[in-house]
Amino acid sequence: MAKTDSTGSTWRYRWAQRQNVRRVSTYRGAETAWRRRDDELRRLRALAADFHGSAAAGAGLPLELLDDEVVLWALPAAQLVEVRHTAVLPAPDLTVAVPAAPLRPRRPDGVRVTDAGMAVITSRRLVLLGGRGRRDWAYGRITGLAHDPVGPVTLIQVLDRRRTSGLLLPTDAAADFRFKLTLAFADSIEQRAAVLAQLDELIAEHHQLKPFRPAVATPAQARLSALVPGGRRSIAVAAAVALLVPAALFESNPSDPTGGAEVAVAATPAPAGSAPPVLLRPAVPPPAPKRKPSPRPSPSATSGPRCGAPENPLGYDFCGGTRIRRPAVEVCDWFDCVPQFWAGRGYLVQCRDGSVSLAGGRAGACAEHRGVRRTVTK
Repeated sequence: MAKTDSTGSTWRYRWAQRQNVRRVSTYRGAETAWRRRDDELRRLRALAADFHGSAAAGAGLPLELLDDEVVLWALPAAQLVEVRHTAVLPAPDLTVAVPAAPLRPRRPDGVRVTDAGMAVITSRRLVLLGGRGRRDWAYGRITGLAHDPVGPVTLIQVLDRRRTSGLLLPTDAAADFRFKLTLAFADSIEQRAAVLAQLDELIAEHHQLKPFRPAVATPAQARLSALVPGGRRSIAVAAAVALLVPAALFESNPSDPTGGAEVAVAATPAPAGSAPPVLLRPAVPPPAPKRKPSPRPSPSATSGPRCGAPENPLGYDFCGGTRIRRPAVEVCDWFDCVPQFWAGRGYLVQCRDGSVSLAGGRAGACAEHRGVRRTVTK
């Protein structure tokens, strides 16, 4: 037996079920992405705290270590690359960047492979033990360092070498290589604590972005517009068409090129001495006076000035008031919400494509909707 509410409606239950399924699906997708990044940040934090090498780790390598030098990590597969046209690279820093997307196996234009071998990160330098020889990059002599954001290439400039060179790594090992190279460089300038503090800050900021479980939609929240395919948007389009079609017909009323219908006259000859027939025209009625528009009612609490916002009973507008951080559960019935709306952890904003997002004040808000246009206020 179908469930009904107090009004005897079954479509309200179907609407509530669809809303809850959509909200839970959006929430689970956002939570999965959040947890994946949280696990990665915590893994890097643990690695930064325990990343210590030893002289024994270099046993068997054709590499002579200095007295105070230890091997931190070795990667058996790496390629030496050189840049044909040298450009000035940014100075090396201690920024920890967690890639949002996996790197692609690509080599930038103008970069050629000249050798291949094993890459070794020590406490004093980065070394490539290649088939044609050895290439060293001492941390104290590095003047520029850049990681390709989409490809597994790291370029390095040093004081005693004119041409820029670097390493092309396997895509699955490039992220760990870059992080461990940052740790090794931080140790060389005694700034390991700065990297740990940066990771703690990233973890704390990410914790604030944890998605919250959406509220449960109830049958009482269903609107009559849910019965129409397309919802409020279809109703708005139909209303606009209903207003525009009569106006278009009124403006396009054709006038008779002959000035109106004429009364037909018999083609028989008129009797002698009679007056010629007179061509009669019907009287043209005067144009109807234009109706004056009736004055609009005074704005009420729900239909007052909204500065371009759609009509809604929530009191939300674009006029600049209080920011909305916890919108009403029926906000998506009156505004066009972006996908994964309830996963947002900011305030309510309108994107440039007209949709609304709950990621206001956060980096990348409305990134897939041409950016933020304005704030929704109350």
